[in-house]
Amino acid sequence: MPLYIIYALLAAFFAALVPIFGKLGLRDVDSTVATVIRAFIMFAFLLFVALITGKTNTAGFDHRALFLVTLSGLAGALSWLFYFMAIKNGKTTAVIAIDKTSVALAIVLAWIVLREEFTLRSAVGALLIVIGALLVSL
Repeated sequence: MPLYIIYALLAAFFAALVPIFGKLGLRDVDSTVATVIRAFIMFAFLLFVALITGKTNTAGFDHRALFLVTLSGLAGALSWLFYFMAIKNGKTTAVIAIDKTSVALAIVLAWIVLREEFTLRSAVGALLIVIGALLVSL
């Protein structure tokens, strides 16, 4: 099995834990404060991993790369903020399903922005993701 598949499966497993722990942890706290604490924990953990693995060289970061990584970070922060607000106030399974429509949107954006291949199979897959999200969330 290719290494990227293993990484993707681990990412999916840990991503599945986020709404469960999040919903349990948000019972009596503000979702924005919880998002800040989560972001700080993630920063500290990832900094620790970078330091112990020796991956702190930022030599390849020019202004364009830094700008795009910054935009990615802002998009991720907004995603987490709204995700935790939705988890706190809504039905967890519906929020999870609606959030996963981002996969379909990312497929379309990869085709438009990155010029990646968009086949009938990927179009049908994206459509099925959206239909599945609707079925779970209604």
